[in-house]
Amino acid sequence: MTHQIAMRISKTILFLAGFVLVSLVLLGATRAIAIETPVMQSADKLSAAVAPMAETSAMDIQAALPVVEQVSGSQSKPASLFVVKRVLQIDEPFVHGYYKWDDEGIPDGDIVITVDLKAESMSVFKGGYEIGATVIKFGDALKPTPTGVFPITQKSKDHISNIYDVPMPYMLRLTNDGIAIHAAEVKWGYGTRGCIGVPEEFARRLFKEVKLGDRVIVTNGKMLDMGDPIVAG
Repeated sequence: MTHQIAMRISKTILFLAGFVLVSLVLLGATRAIAIETPVMQSADKLSAAVAPMAETSAMDIQAALPVVEQVSGSQSKPASLFVVKRVLQIDEPFVHGYYKWDDEGIPDGDIVITVDLKAESMSVFKGGYEIGATVIKFGDALKPTPTGVFPITQKSKDHISNIYDVPMPYMLRLTNDGIAIHAAEVKWGYGTRGCIGVPEEFARRLFKEVKLGDRVIVTNGKMLDMGDPIVAG
């Protein structure tokens, strides 16, 4: 009798223990699902939230870039005075010794002279209108013509070089070490000691037109066309 009662109590205890164990397992799984789901949903929401922010930021940056470029361009762009408004029509062969000058009807304006060593040419702009163009001779290998922007610092109609003791008619000084624009016999294959030589009649007209401080822009391979800014580079 006592043995049967003990067996029943043991079975009851085992049953209860098994029930509790199953309950704990089910409870743990339910908590795991309950905890995992919000985290995953939060991560999905976070990813969804970050993506639009990233897209918006990229769009904002792309929209802002042209504004920055426009502001930068407007700040660095020269005044309209230094934009090419006219290019001379030249029908003749552009050869050594040739020049063209046409300032008829051109309004007053500042003078800017451009020299392209590669093209062996000089252009004279008045208020953006090209009024003169010629083939030049320039520095040789021993003393090349420097590139850059040079203000005219001296004018001398009947100048004699104090270095080479040769005439430099209608001299327009660019540097303190002797580089200048002046009249010369411009022939193919002839060079200078750094100066820019132009036909004498062209030099005379140029000398009459310019004033001290006018800029001469010397480049090596920069050609200008209508609407281009007249700048060094």
